[in-house]
Amino acid sequence: MMSLPSAPRIVLLATHLAAKSDIESLTALAAQHTRVLRQDLLLRILLTCLPEILPPSQYVSLVQRIASGSLETDFQPREVDWSSVQDITDDEAARKVRKLRLLPLAWDSVPSDEPHDPVSLFLIHRARRVDEEAGLLTQLPDLIVPFLDHAPAIRTWMVSVLLPLLRRNHEYYPHHPVAQTLSAFEQLSDRAAVDLLLSQTGIHQEDLPHVGRDLRGLVGPWLYNGERWVRGDEKGAPSGNSQATTHTLCPGWEHVLEWVTTQASKSWRVAVRAIDQWDGPGDVDLGGYASMWLEDDEQEYLEQRYARAALASAYLIPETSIEALNGVNSIITKIMALLDQDPCPTLQVASSLLPPYSDPNRERLLCAKNATYMRNELLAESNTLTTPNETSTQLLHILTLSAFILTKAGVPCTVRRAGELAFLQDERDQRGEATKLIHSLTNNGPKSDDKYWIRARNELLWLRDWGAEEVQGSPNIQTQGILGQLKKEFLEVECLKAFLSNTRYSLARSIYEDAPEVPLNNDILRETIVSSAMNAYDNASNPHRGRGGLLKCDDIIHAFPQTLGETHPAAKRIEALLRATHALSEYRLILKKGEPFTPVILRVHADPISIIGKVLEQNPKSYTRIQDFLEIGANMVDAGLLARDKHEQSQSVAEQSWQQFIVAKRITAMCVDAALTEDDFETAYSYVVNRLAADSRGPSAKSGSELVSNGTSNPSPATLTDDYSWKAALQAGKYRRTARTVKPTHIGTASGNLEIRHLEQRMECLATALRIAPPPTLQEILNVFRKCEEELNAAVKAEEEQESAWDDQGDLQVMPGAFSSTVPAGVVRSSKASSSRHVEEAPMSLFDLSRASMARAQRNLTALSSLQRGENARSDEARGESVDGSGQPRVRKRDQLREAAVGTLASGVGWLIGAQPIDRAGDRG
Repeated sequence: MMSLPSAPRIVLLATHLAAKSDIESLTALAAQHTRVLRQDLLLRILLTCLPEILPPSQYVSLVQRIASGSLETDFQPREVDWSSVQDITDDEAARKVRKLRLLPLAWDSVPSDEPHDPVSLFLIHRARRVDEEAGLLTQLPDLIVPFLDHAPAIRTWMVSVLLPLLRRNHEYYPHHPVAQTLSAFEQLSDRAAVDLLLSQTGIHQEDLPHVGRDLRGLVGPWLYNGERWVRGDEKGAPSGNSQATTHTLCPGWEHVLEWVTTQASKSWRVAVRAIDQWDGPGDVDLGGYASMWLEDDEQEYLEQRYARAALASAYLIPETSIEALNGVNSIITKIMALLDQDPCPTLQVASSLLPPYSDPNRERLLCAKNATYMRNELLAESNTLTTPNETSTQLLHILTLSAFILTKAGVPCTVRRAGELAFLQDERDQRGEATKLIHSLTNNGPKSDDKYWIRARNELLWLRDWGAEEVQGSPNIQTQGILGQLKKEFLEVECLKAFLSNTRYSLARSIYEDAPEVPLNNDILRETIVSSAMNAYDNASNPHRGRGGLLKCDDIIHAFPQTLGETHPAAKRIEALLRATHALSEYRLILKKGEPFTPVILRVHADPISIIGKVLEQNPKSYTRIQDFLEIGANMVDAGLLARDKHEQSQSVAEQSWQQFIVAKRITAMCVDAALTEDDFETAYSYVVNRLAADSRGPSAKSGSELVSNGTSNPSPATLTDDYSWKAALQAGKYRRTARTVKPTHIGTASGNLEIRHLEQRMECLATALRIAPPPTLQEILNVFRKCEEELNAAVKAEEEQESAWDDQGDLQVMPGAFSSTVPAGVVRSSKASSSRHVEEAPMSLFDLSRASMARAQRNLTALSSLQRGENARSDEARGESVDGSGQPRVRKRDQLREAAVGTLASGVGWLIGAQPIDRAGDRG
């Protein structure tokens, strides 16, 4: 051992021993030379030279002796190895000491109220260097904990700085550490520090149970620092006192609450778990290193702000689900408990009880101006909706229950949306929400649970006034529910529609017809029943009356016998509509390609009679069932489908009778066209002569003209004019026989020549068309009639020539002895008769036709039914067709048809052909 070593040698040896981590020798050296190795110098040597990787347990005892000043008293004498500085002169040692760059103990961020204690400064600097140089943050508690009682600054720094970062990186989220040193963490702003500490909180689903732990173990210790608080005299205390009071603010706490509210809008489950698992400022985990030190006013302030943030979070949750609303209710329950209020029931229990809402403090929060507080300034002291009191919590609970009822019924709704409906009281928005609710109930409700529908009706009515009408017993009170602007009558009507749509007929009748006090008057009830029946009809996909929507429609109109009896006009119209629709179900019918016929098409069709035409087109031989189609048409008229206003459906008896006539003629004409399309001329001819010609004016023709003259209605021309019969007769008259034409099954007394018979039938159809057609169309029909007559004359002439040829062959060529080349004596050919007949049968013009009609007016219209054949006919021809057996001129079938046609023209179109009146008596004379 050197005798009396110099101070530079002692300092150099101390640095050498510290660098070699020889703590025992360093302790001995410090104990022997306390005057040289003063407390601050020795701590600076340790701070500068002691390796950061050295475990604190090896040098904590030395630091403790330095702090207590017991190096000399509590010392075991020990030899110190001076070999490292033995060969160095004092001057060299002094120069080396001057070159040492020992770190200072100064601490720029030391709290102003704390003394500059060298030991405390050393501990904090040492902890920073161990973290920065070695990253051994987990070893720092071994360094700091033994000195917690040394100075308050050490305890504060340990709890508010070291403990939160240590837990964040090594205990709570070791797999997701943040690259932040203690020094950098201390320099962070409050907002940045909160975001860093809670950066992994609730990120993953499995972390949700630990949200409260993070707030308790990270945020709570971080707030254990007087630097987080701002104290000063400000006006306006949190309690609302207008006098100047000491107002305590904690910006760090405000940032924590902002983080909670932000999570409510971004990840509501995190916010709900945070409030549910964390009781606020009093719920902290300081690791046993310290205890809470807040004053009563500070504690109250933090709790009030926490409760306000929780209420704000409830309004900010954006998800529309039962789970989210249950989370909101759990927040309300938690805040009520903190405020010592009676707890609110669960939403499931509350929805069954439907408790009435009343403003306990008469603060009248339900006003339009408060709607903005659900979106803006949620944490402001001026926000009445988030003020922690009984009024705000009760209102939030009732809004949550309203949203829960809507969401449960299939109409997703948030608390904020329910608040907008209640605060703004916009009738349009409320009507839309009520319509969606009832539509969802109608489509998703059970078909056989009356209890469900009773509860649904009660909930719907409760949403209108939140039970205030029932409590106060007056229907004239000011409603304030989320459907408060809607009339109760409207909601009752919608409920009734939902009942009927889901086949709850008995329940509906018991409430709306049999109850002592019915919610709806008879007129509104009747209109609702008819509307529901029509809705069931319109939604039907099967036109069969005994299935689906048509069956429901039939059941609805018979479910209220006292309100809508069978004799009521509306019931009759619906019954006729059902009959018409059911009759169409028997046929194949597709109006658009790939789209089968549905009942609603019939009701909304602009021309429902045309649907019968589609049936005739798509169902071969269906025209033979003309009576069925006539009944369908009559039912369409009775159902009001042809009314000018289908919604009004009010027609006079005369107008309806005329429509029945026109519809019958139109359907008959359709059947005629269908028969001609399928080459069944015989059936078409039968419909023309037996149905269209039977009553060409109709029983209501006079009535139709009266409707126009009296001005009682404004029917279209098609409504008063039969434009169908003459067209069908004309089409039948234009039909030409082909090889595909269906042959007649019974000829009767008609001509045996099918071609002549067909032409005669065509002329009869054209004659019918002439009788019933309007004057502007006669020329067209006459042209066809003339051509047909020419064809008939040609056919008759050809038949006569053929008969004459056969007669000649029998007279000349088949004579005994085969005298075929000579004409027997006494045989005279009737060339004159043929010539005269040719002249008579020449085609006539329109004027000739008119004159002929006058000349033949006296002839017998009950002429012979068929041409005479054989020898008698030929002998009559030889006599020039003078007279028949009774002395009267013989009338042929074609002449009879022509006379029937021109006889009508003689008086009807005389103005067209310029004919003069003829004295029939003189003509006959």
